[in-house]
Amino acid sequence: MRDRIGIAAFHSGGSLRGFVVTGRWPSTTREWAQLLALTVRVASLPGLLPTSTVFGVREELPDDPEPGTVGLVLAAGPVLGETAVEPGCFAQHQPPALIMLHPPSETTPSLPENAGAASGCVLLPGLPYLGLDHRAAWVEAEADGTVTSLVSKVNVDPDRDPDTAVLAMLLTA
Repeated sequence: MRDRIGIAAFHSGGSLRGFVVTGRWPSTTREWAQLLALTVRVASLPGLLPTSTVFGVREELPDDPEPGTVGLVLAAGPVLGETAVEPGCFAQHQPPALIMLHPPSETTPSLPENAGAASGCVLLPGLPYLGLDHRAAWVEAEADGTVTSLVSKVNVDPDRDPDTAVLAMLLTA
């Protein structure tokens, strides 16, 4: 039996700051989509995520980690505003994944009855010139935990979706 993937959210000052990942990292697009679904469900909680925020995957361990900890998914900053993450900020040390989470106030739901849902995207950057395609997943979820939409794709052109375009821009200098 493979080790399970565990995830625990942490916050500071009432705002979501990231997630601790335990067990192992996701190894497939499907597992990354499942991890994204959990993070979006957390982002749907009222007031926890004030604005659309980028999170970077970091494979290093936190100070004094619990047994089984494999790394962190840390808030890098908001998408817009004075403290927004800068284009190319991940160019020097490219993370294995970037996640963008949108609170309910900044999510246009896929259906009218999904009002109040949060959404998010994970981009798994590839090396297309070596035949390794970009992969991505998108999730929409309500505060009660209901996942209202989940899509995952391989061979993603980042320019065809606003979320993947922003995340790709943060990866390139």
